[in-house]
Amino acid sequence: MTHTQINAFLKEQARAAAQVPDARLLNSIAGSLPLRPKPVRPLLSDALLASGVFLACALVAIGGGWRAGFNGFQKMDWLMRGSIFIMETLLLWFAGTEFLRSMIPGSRRRLSSTGVLGLCCILLLAVFGLLFREPRSADFLHSGIACLTTGFLHAVPAALLSWIVLRRGFAVSPLASGMLAGTAAGLAGVGVLEFHCTNFEAAHVLLWHVAVVPLTAATGAAVAVLSRALSRLRA
Repeated sequence: MTHTQINAFLKEQARAAAQVPDARLLNSIAGSLPLRPKPVRPLLSDALLASGVFLACALVAIGGGWRAGFNGFQKMDWLMRGSIFIMETLLLWFAGTEFLRSMIPGSRRRLSSTGVLGLCCILLLAVFGLLFREPRSADFLHSGIACLTTGFLHAVPAALLSWIVLRRGFAVSPLASGMLAGTAAGLAGVGVLEFHCTNFEAAHVLLWHVAVVPLTAATGAAVAVLSRALSRLRA
């Protein structure tokens, strides 16, 4: 294009931009706006939201242990109590903060959802493997399924409470957020089992207690993906 053509094009665009919008268009825009728009409530700080997720899961774990009885906690020595519950506290805080970050678009993640799940399972297996030494009994399957069910059923309210805390967030990846929510809730379920279960067989704790975490993580991922798919179908 020549300089003359470029100047003519720019002048034409300037005249088009200076034109007054159609009155009907302006009226339709004004009519679609509420008469009294409500101010948007600011989100809580990341620290408060992460604390909310942590407290929701911790309260479920403590409440479940109180309801079922702190029999396992009373059977433990001080080394077991300190090692297990300090580790679970740190893992729960870490999983909760990663869940929070997955609900805030653009947040920096320290580990992927599968990385968080893997880290939690590996540390649980390592600590439990060092602390629990009793041999396997004949009632391995029945007692194991009972513990797995108990842990999972307590993880469900923990996940729901965590979602309520972060309901104003947006999961860019429902699969990742659902898995992280399930991981944090699964740690709450494991906490209930450590408070209550008096079966200190190494195989029982390593398999059935730890299995609560991947089970709830997979369930959380499936529920999140299904929920997003249903919302798109309704739209």
